[in-house]
Amino acid sequence: MRDISGASWVASPELIRFCESVEKNGSLFEREMRKLSIPVIDLFLEEGRIVPASFEFSGENLDAAEDVSRILKAFPNLYSATGCRVLKASGRDRPVVTGRRVAVIFSGGPAAGGHNVLVGLKMALGVDNTLLGVRNGPKGLLAGELFEIRESDLAQIINTGGFAFMGTDRTKIKTKDQFDQVEAVCRDQRIDCLVIVGGDDSNTNAAVLAEHLFQNVHSDGRGVQVLGVPKTIDGDLQVGDLLPISFGFDTATKTYSEMVGNILQDTLSSRKYWHFVKLMGRSATHVGLEVALQTRPTVAFISEEIAEKRLSLSQIVDTICRAVARRAARGMNYGVVLIPEGLIEFIPEMKTLISELNEVIASSSELLLDLDTIAEKKEFILGRISEDSAKLMATLPDEFEDMLLLDRDSHGNLKVSQIPTEKLLIEMVSARLREMKANPDLFIGERDDRINLTPEEVKRFVESKFATNSHFFGYEGRCGAPTRFDAAYTFNLGLLVGSLALAGKTGYIAAINALDRGGQALAIPLVGLIHMEHRQGKDEFVIEKTMVKMDSPAFKFFIENRERWATEDCSASPGPRQLWGPVSSQLPMLIALNQGYNSLKFDLGEERKIISD
Repeated sequence: MRDISGASWVASPELIRFCESVEKNGSLFEREMRKLSIPVIDLFLEEGRIVPASFEFSGENLDAAEDVSRILKAFPNLYSATGCRVLKASGRDRPVVTGRRVAVIFSGGPAAGGHNVLVGLKMALGVDNTLLGVRNGPKGLLAGELFEIRESDLAQIINTGGFAFMGTDRTKIKTKDQFDQVEAVCRDQRIDCLVIVGGDDSNTNAAVLAEHLFQNVHSDGRGVQVLGVPKTIDGDLQVGDLLPISFGFDTATKTYSEMVGNILQDTLSSRKYWHFVKLMGRSATHVGLEVALQTRPTVAFISEEIAEKRLSLSQIVDTICRAVARRAARGMNYGVVLIPEGLIEFIPEMKTLISELNEVIASSSELLLDLDTIAEKKEFILGRISEDSAKLMATLPDEFEDMLLLDRDSHGNLKVSQIPTEKLLIEMVSARLREMKANPDLFIGERDDRINLTPEEVKRFVESKFATNSHFFGYEGRCGAPTRFDAAYTFNLGLLVGSLALAGKTGYIAAINALDRGGQALAIPLVGLIHMEHRQGKDEFVIEKTMVKMDSPAFKFFIENRERWATEDCSASPGPRQLWGPVSSQLPMLIALNQGYNSLKFDLGEERKIISD
């Protein structure tokens, strides 16, 4: 059959077979990804073969948190066993172990590179030991949903994104009944070691489980080793120069940087839009900082700086308005504003407001049920918060007032990720700009607190248009195919944690540093990272999130350049993740700056073909 143009609509059999094969073997991209070589740290190689490492004291100790007596009381076995000593991997006296059964679990949100942890772990264990995967995260562990990961599985999952092979979830293992349930599963499945791949909360859980399972799990009195692997796209699981970053961060930030870079190019092309982009990262702003370093946006906010300087919502709006006005005065009616997901929780006045609202809503839940309309509920709540908070609430657009009264989570906290902060700022900036244009003499002049513009520039600003678009980049960065760095980093983390399992270690998190000079494999005692934190009305042992530090080289570089980025077109478009060629060897800029490296190039050893065709 031909259409009116005379073209034939008969597809070739070869092309049809290829299209059909995608369902079974993946896309052409995925097939080529599986073939990529991976750098391997030298100590994991012997005569061309991948082998496990042994461990020795690195010479460095971690002091337990400030209240050592409470740590000792809660973790007596781990504290005694590890002595808070940091271990380093060694090629001497490699462990020769058979019959070991190791289970591995993904916990929390997914991150690129998780599958390579499984590949490295399986290869470290070798054919004489068994690797079991846990389906569906902690929930699956409690239910005993385990299966054997075989060598034949590795060729299908290597270098692929996400956690699709096993799945994950966010179930918290916190109660004694849950700990006992995990113990029963380990006993029934004859598990010798449990590897938890997760972030700060999941590795806190690993420390608690390591203590609980330390001994007397099996009939012969043996316990179960528990080890951690650092995973979170937020990048907030760091330990100074011992553990520079968690895996998944590089892939996520390169994905976001590509999209932000594309938008920045669009602003330079159409020259008529301001884009407000919210980036995932509720607590620390490492993601936002890295994307800013990669793309050089017009305005970018770092939550930690907002908190330290105690900036108000009005001051944040003013910062954006100043950039808009100055650029409009020069005929530049476009730009990009980067906003951290958790920004409003770091604004002191907003944090107080949210805290007061949480308290009123929690303590008056039954009374609120008797009120029929949102207006009645709002009136009831506003009458029970402080005068300052009520005034702040009144400055917010109506729809955002309503959002602050949304249902709370299981802990009684506002679901901040559901608040479109980017749209809130657009509305508030738009309102302020209208006010500035109507009364330019109040905002523009030679005083330090005003914008200094010439009469011609004032006229250009007053006549300018402020057109906007909003975006939220979050899930797009979690499950993409890993960058070359994340692929290599995770594979070596897998080799490292597999070596720890064979060496009989427990209560450690795998870590790799010296990322620019061949990589150094370390084991950090989890108990040395634990500290006491007040959460939900009570003290809890947790691994503290690493926040952006104001004196870090990466942040200093940012603040030294942001004024120029705000007034000039300095944007950069990093482009898509590169898996071949020189750009593919680039580390996150944040790591390279903070670790004092001489270049952005990573070096994790000799490249190896991991899976044979």
